[in-house]
Amino acid sequence: MYQLYRLMIRPLSAFGSEPLGDMLFGQLCWAVRNRFGVERLETLLTGYTENRPFAVISDALPAGYLPRPALPGHWFEHDPECDRKTAKKQVWMPLDRATAPAAEWGRHCKKPGEIAGAIASEHSQPHNSIHRQTGTTGEGQFAPYTQSQLWYGAGAELDVYAVLDETRLTRPELTTLFDDIGTFGFGRDASIGLGKFRVEDLAPFTWPEPAAADAWLTLAPCAPQGLDWDADRSFYRLFTRFGRHGDVGVHQGHPFKTPVLLAQRGAVLTPRAGGPSSGDSQAPFVGQGLGGARTLSRAVHDTVHQGYAPVFAIQLPRREAA
Repeated sequence: MYQLYRLMIRPLSAFGSEPLGDMLFGQLCWAVRNRFGVERLETLLTGYTENRPFAVISDALPAGYLPRPALPGHWFEHDPECDRKTAKKQVWMPLDRATAPAAEWGRHCKKPGEIAGAIASEHSQPHNSIHRQTGTTGEGQFAPYTQSQLWYGAGAELDVYAVLDETRLTRPELTTLFDDIGTFGFGRDASIGLGKFRVEDLAPFTWPEPAAADAWLTLAPCAPQGLDWDADRSFYRLFTRFGRHGDVGVHQGHPFKTPVLLAQRGAVLTPRAGGPSSGDSQAPFVGQGLGGARTLSRAVHDTVHQGYAPVFAIQLPRREAA
């Protein structure tokens, strides 16, 4: 039995990587291994690629907001005084208005600048290495360089939605594991202090329910390919995840994983038959588990990748794609 939880987290430092659901799940697996041991992780991952994940994690979203669906622009109703360029920037929907039909979301969505502090801004951070013989920087591996960092505003709060099989991983254990991730840091350059956060709250959550939902809005990258979706009423933006192992996995000879093709958060997936309108509007997740059996990694043969995503039920307009 799956239960939806909402974690509220507060960033405590800059981030080197955007906290996306598939990456958070990967770090959750390392946290399980480090705290509870390899055998516990192997037990939790049993059935992962057979539609039995022990947990499905969303992206870290601005508290109280959902991403705008990846629908064609003409499917939305916009304020007549709002020009097209401005409308494209309105990408965050207040959760308390999300029961409206998707066509009306365009009138309620906010621009990133209208959400105080909860949207990370990107800044360049200079780095350099010192040549121990000369005591200075130089060329090649000692040449100064910059890397981007993501900074949240003071007091920013983020929502992470977790679909949890409580018969396999308990709520207190999930809290402890996210505390571990936040303490040691998430993502790139966690070893030098980036990606730290504090778990402010973790509680059961129920989505507000639209009146006549007929499609799913995804809240994390997912793998919809090969599943039974209505192609005429499903929309998503693709990207390739060039993943690599974290934690001690980077020291096992082959840190890079096989690339996987994913749909970005905000994908709209409409089942061919049934779906939210059939009465199950609280289905916890969609997608599929990827990997296992040496398909993703030569270093860690049982490696899996989260191709699942938590979902929110929405009501699509009856319009043509073009």
